[in-house]
Amino acid sequence: MPDLNLNLFQILVAFAAAFIAGAINSVAGGGTLVSFPALVWLGVPSVVANATNTLAMWPGSIGSLWGYRAEMRGLNRQMLLLIIPSLVGGIIGALLLRITPPGVFDRLVPLLILFATLLFLAQDPIQRKLKTNDPTLNISSTWLWGAMSFQFLVALYGGYFGAGIGILMLAALSIMGLTDIHQMNGLKNTFATCINGIAAIYFVSTGLVSWPYALVMTVGTVSGGYLGAGAARKVGRKTVKNSVIAIGFLMTAALFIRTWL
Repeated sequence: MPDLNLNLFQILVAFAAAFIAGAINSVAGGGTLVSFPALVWLGVPSVVANATNTLAMWPGSIGSLWGYRAEMRGLNRQMLLLIIPSLVGGIIGALLLRITPPGVFDRLVPLLILFATLLFLAQDPIQRKLKTNDPTLNISSTWLWGAMSFQFLVALYGGYFGAGIGILMLAALSIMGLTDIHQMNGLKNTFATCINGIAAIYFVSTGLVSWPYALVMTVGTVSGGYLGAGAARKVGRKTVKNSVIAIGFLMTAALFIRTWL
């Protein structure tokens, strides 16, 4: 991937998209539905845009993981075994992205964004369901293998594209019997950090990352998570979520028209 010399317009758009994504992620999640389409709109090839966005968003997931460190202390340590399929699935998903022909991925992008948007739309019903589960968590070998198999599939999708994996993991953790939403968010952030981290390392090693955009967007993401979170909270979580959903559907339509028609 040749180096890019960004003009002021490209820098401002990439920074603004990453800043907004960082602020959204700190309040509601789903920031990728803003940052990734922005890169595609700027003319970055979709595969490179996905790899670059994964790297740029990763520092935010580390910050989120740190924020839930207290809730993780009382966790059943067997749950941490799900880190293994998170890493394995993440690297295989990244490899699949690397070998997917760009033209094929271009046509998949609108469908992937639509899928992530629908997951995001279902987030509130899923979280309401989380509060009604049986608090008893019985660990058995059958249960553990089933959980690890599902987490592998989530990580496979996460390494390949990534948007919406948090919602999938929250749903899975609720089925497993966890009821503490803060503890579940801690686990979700742990696994997401592993998935995105291993994928980002692979993307960097194979030259898929556009470094000028990655650097600009990393600064934007961290700034958005730190400075933009307050503004996002003032607007309200519901307004932020509705805005993300609207952007997701608009981006789906725009990219579908561009690549399919």
